[in-house]
Amino acid sequence: MKRLRKSVFGPPFLLLFMAVVASFHDPKGFLAWTKTINTWILDHLGWLFSATSLWMVLLCVAVYFSRFGQIRIGGDDAEPLLTRWQWFAITLCTTVAIGILFWATAEPLYHLRTPPKSLGMAANSPQAAQFAMSTMYMHWTFTPYAIYTIPSLMFAYAFYNRKESYSLQSTLTPLLGKRKSPWLGNSLDAICLYSLVLGMAASLGTGIITLAGGLGYFFGWKSTPGIYAFIAALIVIAFCLSAASGLLKGIRLLSDWNVRIFVGLCIIVFLSGPTSFVLQFGSESFGQYMNHFFERSLFIGSMPKDPWPQSWSVFYWAVWMAWAPITAMFLGRIARGYTVREFIVFNWVLPSLFSVVWMAIFSGTTIHMELVQKLGFQQVLSTKGPNSVIYALFSQMPLATVLIAVFIGVSFLSYVTAADSNTSAMAALCTTGITADSSEAPFLPKLLWGGTVGLVAWVMTSYAGIDGIKMLSNIGGLPALFLLIAISVALFLTVLRYQNEWDDSSGNPIDSDKSSSL
Repeated sequence: MKRLRKSVFGPPFLLLFMAVVASFHDPKGFLAWTKTINTWILDHLGWLFSATSLWMVLLCVAVYFSRFGQIRIGGDDAEPLLTRWQWFAITLCTTVAIGILFWATAEPLYHLRTPPKSLGMAANSPQAAQFAMSTMYMHWTFTPYAIYTIPSLMFAYAFYNRKESYSLQSTLTPLLGKRKSPWLGNSLDAICLYSLVLGMAASLGTGIITLAGGLGYFFGWKSTPGIYAFIAALIVIAFCLSAASGLLKGIRLLSDWNVRIFVGLCIIVFLSGPTSFVLQFGSESFGQYMNHFFERSLFIGSMPKDPWPQSWSVFYWAVWMAWAPITAMFLGRIARGYTVREFIVFNWVLPSLFSVVWMAIFSGTTIHMELVQKLGFQQVLSTKGPNSVIYALFSQMPLATVLIAVFIGVSFLSYVTAADSNTSAMAALCTTGITADSSEAPFLPKLLWGGTVGLVAWVMTSYAGIDGIKMLSNIGGLPALFLLIAISVALFLTVLRYQNEWDDSSGNPIDSDKSSSL
């Protein structure tokens, strides 16, 4: 506790505690208050979430092809902390892994049934099907991973190459120069802690609902607040124990197993399902996604007033942004020893391609079973909830019981893995003495934050359901939005200055890592 940064830990912890107390005291009033804030955010700032997300995708491309891409994180002699496989597995599993398990089958059914009214598509039509599939690519591939990649890269460069302190303020050095202050650093770190807890609670809520559906399938248990509390407690205990094992010990093992199981599930569903349809429809829809990428990235349904973008695309951008700043501190820490181009490949390109394959298989199979095989998945969605759709799909596969048991296990591990990394980053952020050579935070802050996340997730899941989870994510993403805009501008300026300092006569860069101009 002596190492605790009280000004960083205290404010977000107290705010969250007060929110939980308020939700117990007056659940309806608290939910109405939350809904009012959420509506204001969507009505006034939805366009900014969308524009910022697109800007970060373009920035990833620009940085990759710039001379800045040749820099090695940590310096020319830096040794990697992880092998490339370990790096890929951890990156994949600490970002959107739990999300693709839940939404890959449920989300396309929503888009089939209620496509954007402003696009004039008939429900359950071939046009709606292709829109649903291309939307899965939009929401789950290159855009979300760009939102993670940009702040992660800026933090890695600031922390390892510029030898800046372990604070989000370090990512803003190109903008602040010598104007940095402890007050500003503590404020940024506290705000982002608050955002991440809300984002993690939303994600944990999704995981709780998914696992509750699996327990209902096996044991006939109804999804009640008591069941949600039991699942939340198990997850929190597991990721706190994993976090206690050290920065990379538990998470490295969990990530390795997670990715192997992901691949196995992909292969089984691909071979057991409508294989030819998945290949054809997935490819065709990916072409539509690429063809309409810019249009769809900025689609906010302003005329006529269309609620679809706010309920889906803007919601997702807010989710990723709530997670991104502090997740970036973890992803940046594990990237030492690799070049900037390798960083972009392993944090942006490869996870995005994996998600493309996953969505093509699981979303494509779901759409085929609903529209061609007429298996009634939309009825399952309406009567049993989105958490039951994935189990309905697996029930159509060989060895369905085994597959469902494996899926429940990997769902549990997926959230534990993501929460492990972020709990470690949160604990490190509110702890003094974190350096490149000593990057492990004490266990007590990890335990406190893990318990807080679990409590907030349980309250929102029990009393607000999916709508509450979406509102929680939007609110968490608001403060992170403005920080990410500043970080992306800081990275852009860093790249420009590095380009300008390139020694054209020798073909080698000037030592910009030590340049005072950065």
